[in-house]
Amino acid sequence: MNAETADTAEPTGPTEGSDGAASRRREQRGWYFYDFACSVYSTSVLTVFIGPYLTSIAKASADADGFVHPLGIPVRAGSLFPYAISVSVVIAVILMPIAGAAADRTGRKKPLLAAAAYVGAAATTGMFFLDGHRYLLGAFLLIVANASVSVSMVLYNAYLPQIAEPDERDAVSSRGWAFGYTSGAFVLVLNLVLYTGHDSFGLSESDSVRICLASAGVWWGAFTIVPLRRLRDRKVAPGGEGAVGSGWRQLLATLRDMRRHPLTLSFLLAYLVYNDGVQTVISQASVYGSEELGLDQTTLITAVLLVQVLAVAGALGMGRLARTHGAKRTILGSLVVWTLILLAGYFLPAGEPAFFYALAAAIGLVLGGSQALSRSLFSHLVPRGKEAEYFSAYEMSDRGLSWLGPLVFGLAYQLTGSYRDAIVSLVAFFAIGSVLLARVPIRRAVAAAGNPVPERI
Repeated sequence: MNAETADTAEPTGPTEGSDGAASRRREQRGWYFYDFACSVYSTSVLTVFIGPYLTSIAKASADADGFVHPLGIPVRAGSLFPYAISVSVVIAVILMPIAGAAADRTGRKKPLLAAAAYVGAAATTGMFFLDGHRYLLGAFLLIVANASVSVSMVLYNAYLPQIAEPDERDAVSSRGWAFGYTSGAFVLVLNLVLYTGHDSFGLSESDSVRICLASAGVWWGAFTIVPLRRLRDRKVAPGGEGAVGSGWRQLLATLRDMRRHPLTLSFLLAYLVYNDGVQTVISQASVYGSEELGLDQTTLITAVLLVQVLAVAGALGMGRLARTHGAKRTILGSLVVWTLILLAGYFLPAGEPAFFYALAAAIGLVLGGSQALSRSLFSHLVPRGKEAEYFSAYEMSDRGLSWLGPLVFGLAYQLTGSYRDAIVSLVAFFAIGSVLLARVPIRRAVAAAGNPVPERI
């Protein structure tokens, strides 16, 4: 370490001596706003608009057999969107350890966060130009935006241990989620007004969708300014390997260490399988609703708003159930509900919004709780002193498998030409995940990790 670095290096934790409570609170408030900024992409773009719109563009460009040919590869037009999601996740998995290691090695998370955020925001804003037969441009922009938001979230989450004391991290993290849900719901309401009233605004339906897509990118970029102004980088000592090597080596080292805790690893595997099913249902529901059920965008937007509202109530309700019945049993119960949702979706009649709303309500009631309880349950299985690296592997492994669900969905549609067959193929993720989770002796796993075993878990 050279003299200059020794004089200016700051501790990476949120100690009172270095930050002070007021400074820490200021950073926390800035940190919340990145969730506020980027959640609009996840809600408006990924969940509602881009799937049906990109599929319609691809179908308009398809040959007589319903295939498009990106790079000469025959792809059924309806499979283009899930395939693009899979490609984006693979790219994100390659980039995330590189970005994370570069941030850890240099201490300069903020420039990397800015780069990932503004590349994603620019790609999302560029979706305004998706008209005619530009399905390749749409797929490219989706891949860039989706990979960018994943990379930016790794950098964003890495700030949490630096800006919050251990006993306040749950609350700080929850407020970030709340900010994200708030912005997602608010912008969806604005989207609903614009889309349903597009004639009165002198816009075509396509114009209104493209404005909704682009406005999410503008929102993302505009509100990213707040965390970039309030968050601080902490300097670290130079040395170590390059970003690529150290990132992957750290991940592999953590996974090797997990082998000493096989029960923790067993839970992680179960989570990766069933959570991939959850993420795929959320990302493909709008395509299923529009293409298979013939529902309009107004219905889809309203259904997603319903999910947003009920996800909060569902998370609180499942939290209460977990206090009575334990987190493992509550999660297993939610996976049964997820399976029933898919089976009900298979038989859902076309052109009947009321049934789709009922399904959306069921999704909302289990969505927040199944994810929140999984994260809290995993926290009991992490050896003390290794929280950061285990949760880093948790997030990396999560992203690493989340390409599989969209790929299965896309292949099922590619082979059968039926979205009903595609949606029911996802039952396998919940069935296998349930079996794997049921086999994990949670109380023994907590004790093996060296943690106190709660009365109910």
